[in-house]
Amino acid sequence: MKTRVLSAIIASIIAIPLIYVGGYPFYLGVGILAMLGYKELMDLRKSHKKLPKLMIFFGVVCLALLILDNFVERATYFGVSYERIILSLIFLTLPTVYYQDKYSTKDAFYLLGITLFLGITFNLFIIARNRSLMLFIYLLSIPILTDTFAYIFGKAFGKNKLCPKISPNKTWEGSFAGFFAGTIGGVIIYSLLVKPFSFKIVLVTAILSVVGQIGDLFMSKIKRENAIKDFSNIMPGHGGILDRLDSFIFVILTYFLLMLYL
Repeated sequence: MKTRVLSAIIASIIAIPLIYVGGYPFYLGVGILAMLGYKELMDLRKSHKKLPKLMIFFGVVCLALLILDNFVERATYFGVSYERIILSLIFLTLPTVYYQDKYSTKDAFYLLGITLFLGITFNLFIIARNRSLMLFIYLLSIPILTDTFAYIFGKAFGKNKLCPKISPNKTWEGSFAGFFAGTIGGVIIYSLLVKPFSFKIVLVTAILSVVGQIGDLFMSKIKRENAIKDFSNIMPGHGGILDRLDSFIFVILTYFLLMLYL
């Protein structure tokens, strides 16, 4: 428990100033997190253990290009440009012809999936922070409140398993508690820091709380399928980068999707 608390304190000391300052220090921090997440997913590979080092390097380059795409335009820009996506598609798929047996099409789509997933997600981290520090805090608060209250209430009152084959410790009772805490707390934070209260933001926050929990289960499923407890041990007591950002990743992806239609 002491190790877990100490890791959380150290992570907060590093993360809070970067989030507050924003700009290039934040971009650098996001880039480092993305590269660590890339390594965590690459370390999971079973049938792809013989990926050529050059292709792994190409993946890193494409990831960096996706993350930092148009970040200078700050709050006015949304998403990754098609140019960077097309470059990633070309650089990570066409070399299968050259490598033949050493780099299969399955390897290519495996590497491409990791690169696009992390690249687009962490690009949105930067966009969200550039649009507004308060918006970023609001989005970050939803998975924190949801996960915290789901854990506390699930441990105290949980009886009915939510997804026993994926995450045996999660319960419906904890899930509902997390949902209400994440939704109510998120709406309050949004109303105080971002914009005045509206029923629209209640709907958006409720959806984000639910999706965050599903995203958590999705990342747990990856670990379950690869027979590991954590993605890495970079944060003792907490696991890896993707263990800590699992819910937030899907919260931020869903937020930007909802903003297109709501």
